[in-house]
Amino acid sequence: MAEVMTVSALNRYVKTLFDANDALFDLALRGEIANFVQNARSGHCYFTLRDEACSVKAVMFRSSAARLAFRPEEGMRVVVRCRATLYERDGAFQIYVNEMFPDGIGAAQLALEQLKAQLEKEGLFAQEHKKPLPAYPKCIGVVTSKTGAALQDIRNVMGRRWPSVRLLLCPVTVQGFEAAQQVADAIDRLSRCKEVDEIIVARGGGSREDLWVFNAEVIARAAFRCKKPLISAIGHEIDYTILDFVADRRAPTPSAAAELAVPDRKEQMRILLELQKNIRENMQKRAVLCYNGLRQYNLLLEQSSARKILQQDGEQLLQLQKKIRAQIQQKATSAQQTLQHSAALADSLNPYRVLSRGYTMVTLPDGSVSTVAALHPDETVWICGAHHRARCRVEAVEETNENT
Repeated sequence: MAEVMTVSALNRYVKTLFDANDALFDLALRGEIANFVQNARSGHCYFTLRDEACSVKAVMFRSSAARLAFRPEEGMRVVVRCRATLYERDGAFQIYVNEMFPDGIGAAQLALEQLKAQLEKEGLFAQEHKKPLPAYPKCIGVVTSKTGAALQDIRNVMGRRWPSVRLLLCPVTVQGFEAAQQVADAIDRLSRCKEVDEIIVARGGGSREDLWVFNAEVIARAAFRCKKPLISAIGHEIDYTILDFVADRRAPTPSAAAELAVPDRKEQMRILLELQKNIRENMQKRAVLCYNGLRQYNLLLEQSSARKILQQDGEQLLQLQKKIRAQIQQKATSAQQTLQHSAALADSLNPYRVLSRGYTMVTLPDGSVSTVAALHPDETVWICGAHHRARCRVEAVEETNENT
């Protein structure tokens, strides 16, 4: 007879068998959610994962549930990463879910729209959070697979357009369960690197399902908190991923991202030559303006000098005019005095002035003045005074003695 054991011992033994099986430690299961309940107090999720034939109880603890990029709903098909074990207390076989992803385009699209709405509400897509790309980056961080074509495309374009730039590769897996966390960690690492000027997150194309990893919430939040400008280049022309909405710039391909990240040296050379031409033309124009201005200034200076000379000459002319006027005044005064003296002298010699003092003069009948010595006896003469005259006849002319 077998050894008798307790229920607790049995459950503990079976649990040990489950935990010792590595194949049950990391499983990927596909199924449909049923009886989904999230405890409002603890935050843990309890549900059943089932397919057409079987079902299994599932538990997702709060720490894992907080990383969900969508809201699980009844009947949603999902893929979960989990470990299978025995819940020892109840002897119940169940799985503990670490990660959950939508399975199928319908469920995945629903989860994507839910996540987009949540992130947009939180402001992760807002334009005011977008950072401008540097004009002349020296070092660019690249998050992509080290063996993919995306890295080579970026190298080729940058080598042609801006060879001096340095690439700092942070290699990651771009698909699979580990890809999302690796990409997020790489973005955080490059964001902290002081040498990096901007970051490119790239994947070289693929189907829509292959690109779905870039819709992960963990990548979106890493891109939002990134301190460096970030370009998403997931390699899909039509469909946008969540990363495209959060990134500062979006490029349809890795090659287009490289063109956005660095300037074109040929275009820069053309701009420099055009700038050199404009500078030369502007310098010539300024030289002409300066020359014309100098000529005008010299002309004004010459005019000012001539005006100054004329002003000085005018002052000298005024002084000379004053001197001439003074001399003329002096000459006029002297001439007036001489004239007055001559007039006085002439007035004193005026015969009529002499006659007014009682003297008389002798005139002949023809009016001419005659001396006494020139008279002849019996000659008729006029004796003229100041106011009267008398006609006389000369009886005799005698010589007078001054002593008598």
